[in-house]
Amino acid sequence: MSSRELVVLSVGGVRFVTRASTLQQFPESRLARMVNDDDREFKLVNGEFFVDRDGTLFGYIMDFLRTLQVSLPTDFSDYQRLQREAEYYGLYPLADLLSQEHLLKPRLEILEVRFSLQEMQAFFRIFGSCSTTIEALTEQITVFTGQQSGQGWNSPFTSQKQLVPLPLERPSHHDLVFLCGTEYSAGDQVVARYVSIKPDNRKLINGTNVLGLLLDSLLKDGFRLISTRTVASEEKVECYTFERMKRAAGLAIMKGK
Repeated sequence: MSSRELVVLSVGGVRFVTRASTLQQFPESRLARMVNDDDREFKLVNGEFFVDRDGTLFGYIMDFLRTLQVSLPTDFSDYQRLQREAEYYGLYPLADLLSQEHLLKPRLEILEVRFSLQEMQAFFRIFGSCSTTIEALTEQITVFTGQQSGQGWNSPFTSQKQLVPLPLERPSHHDLVFLCGTEYSAGDQVVARYVSIKPDNRKLINGTNVLGLLLDSLLKDGFRLISTRTVASEEKVECYTFERMKRAAGLAIMKGK
């Protein structure tokens, strides 16, 4: 059996096909011994190993053996059962990691968008409990600026090729600040700031349009709007609060030599 490249397992009625080398990742495990015909409890029936265990949980075991990472769905809750399965198969590095649920469980992430209109400009401040999300938004959002003669909130810029990208303000690792719209500078020149939010290619100057695109982008990225409120009525600062369950990063296990 050890010379065969493919192995077929029927675990609790669920069929798996994998390489023998995948099951031999951990030589001391029962799965490795099964491939080498050293574990009599696993019976070979019609060319398939029959295993009287939970087939659904074994799918996570197989994913671990193929990637050497533990990456579970956000709604996963059977940590203790999966740990028992890992112990049954003799995969103790996996069982030890599963005993530390706090490393694997998804975390609730909060994001807050503050928006205010002042004359011809709109101000945005985004605060997030997860700094990596703010980093991602910094890469996704671009502010372009340029000058033109004339006036008007919705006036098209003379040529968007003349626009220059501006870095976003980052008061801390957990927030970013930007604005859009127009303001007058010396000589009756108008400084215009446009906002682009990937993957949308448009450059928008109207603050309400930018807000709509930003909120839509967050919803598409898995966030859920949980509240809207006015923070400062005099300045008309609107606050939109979002949440999502952030999946834990896949944790890798280093095999000993």
